[in-house]
Amino acid sequence: MKHDTDVAVIGSGFAGSLVSLVARRIGRSVTLLERGTHPRFAIGESSSPLANILLEKLSDRYGLPRIRPLARWGSWQSTYPEIGCGLKRGFTFCAHEPGRPFAARPERDNELLVAASPRDEIADTHWNRSDFDHFLVREAEAAGARYFDRVALDRVEQWGGRTILSGDRAGELLSVSARLVVDASGPRGFLHQTLGLGEKTFEGLTPTETLYSHFRGVRRLSELPEFRQGERAPYPIDDAAVHHVFPEGWIWVLRFGNGVASAGVAATARLAGELRFSEGAVAWNRLLERFPSVAEQFRGAGSVRPFVHRPSLPFRTARASGPGWTLLPSAAAFVDPLLSTGFPLTLLGVERLGRALEEDWGSRRFEVRLEKDARRTLFEADTAAVLVAALYATFSDFPLFVAIAKLYFAAASFSEAARRLSRTDLAGSFLCGDRPDFGPALTRCCRQAISAADRRDPAWRESLIRSAALTIRPIDVAGLSDPSRRNWFPVDPQDLLHGAARLGSTEEEIREMLERSGIFPSDERQTRLTTRESLTDAR
Repeated sequence: MKHDTDVAVIGSGFAGSLVSLVARRIGRSVTLLERGTHPRFAIGESSSPLANILLEKLSDRYGLPRIRPLARWGSWQSTYPEIGCGLKRGFTFCAHEPGRPFAARPERDNELLVAASPRDEIADTHWNRSDFDHFLVREAEAAGARYFDRVALDRVEQWGGRTILSGDRAGELLSVSARLVVDASGPRGFLHQTLGLGEKTFEGLTPTETLYSHFRGVRRLSELPEFRQGERAPYPIDDAAVHHVFPEGWIWVLRFGNGVASAGVAATARLAGELRFSEGAVAWNRLLERFPSVAEQFRGAGSVRPFVHRPSLPFRTARASGPGWTLLPSAAAFVDPLLSTGFPLTLLGVERLGRALEEDWGSRRFEVRLEKDARRTLFEADTAAVLVAALYATFSDFPLFVAIAKLYFAAASFSEAARRLSRTDLAGSFLCGDRPDFGPALTRCCRQAISAADRRDPAWRESLIRSAALTIRPIDVAGLSDPSRRNWFPVDPQDLLHGAARLGSTEEEIREMLERSGIFPSDERQTRLTTRESLTDAR
């Protein structure tokens, strides 16, 4: 079989299928190639406010009304209840010490709760990727993309200004000639391997491994007495991306609405070797034995599929674009599941590629633009990696971990607000890495956390905590600088109103944005945006 196409996309996960949809809406012919078949198991399941804003913007710009409901929990449930989904109201972190049960404390110095939405209707989601990816590939086919699964590619060539992909499909030779090849096949994917692009290590990031599966019967933390607080939390703590952090690693728990929970561990290669992650379920049980409260959460739970062990987690390609080809962020780099950075990084790449296809296709500027975008992709991955490296370095010192984590939440909340206000110029890069008043200081703080000679020096610790606090002030529109909140951060419209000047906006523009985005409906405006008592029902 021989096919000519404008755009050939390798990999039909959500990113590859979404690029195919965008390209078709722009008017390009698309061939979508998949090594396996759908539905299939995939990891990477937790969205974030920025990811959902990007999904909304892509849907609006390219006329994808069937995709837009997937950007919010409420619209997802009412439109596509058959697609597996979990409710995500925020980010929950609990600090654990080996051999000791967790115990909630009045000062909350061993937990961190950061709300992402004030109510379920507009909340973020956990994606059951087997359902979600299958839906998107069907949408791409319906939009006119030619889709071939069970494709084993083995060669890529340049000929006459086109890129030729060759391989086998179900015993028959397949050749696809494209003006542009987009690789969405994931870390160390087809183009990386075939073109010999090489790898670069991330600064300061220790080698890590993961072990994960899906489970039934995982108990809610709210059912366990050691996690209960006398005060009402900013959101139900289980309706979140739950992070159990401990020295050298962390465990995630993401709940879907069908009773299944995604859970796994990411840890240093040293700890993974000690626990022998390669042994799967046995290693998982060894891990739980070290942390009594997590073991209690999983008491009676069972995996519903075999464990997956990934022995080499961080990845960064040396090159992400070349003549006739480009890598999406999901194929160019992977850092860690921590903080759910993968979705927004990938969707930013989809957004950039869509603009290039729309504005510069067929011009001399196109290749130059793809190369520039590829550099941005790798810069954003490097920024995410130095932050994650700093968080790994501070897992055993939770107050310091919180100080570093706030760098992420400050940048994320600022970027979300800027995009809702259509002020992308204020936060063009992921984690505001290109902002001179924030990006360099973020990197300095993270490097200090990674390379400290003596982490037990109280003066050093306090200095770094102060530096992190000063770093977030220019972009803090989420109340992260307020110590009275004791590590619980709800969605408070007053924080955005107070940060209007930082966002280059007026308070009236902030109010209109809050209403337009549904964060607080217009009929509640006067009663919920005028006083700090608006937080009463969120606590």
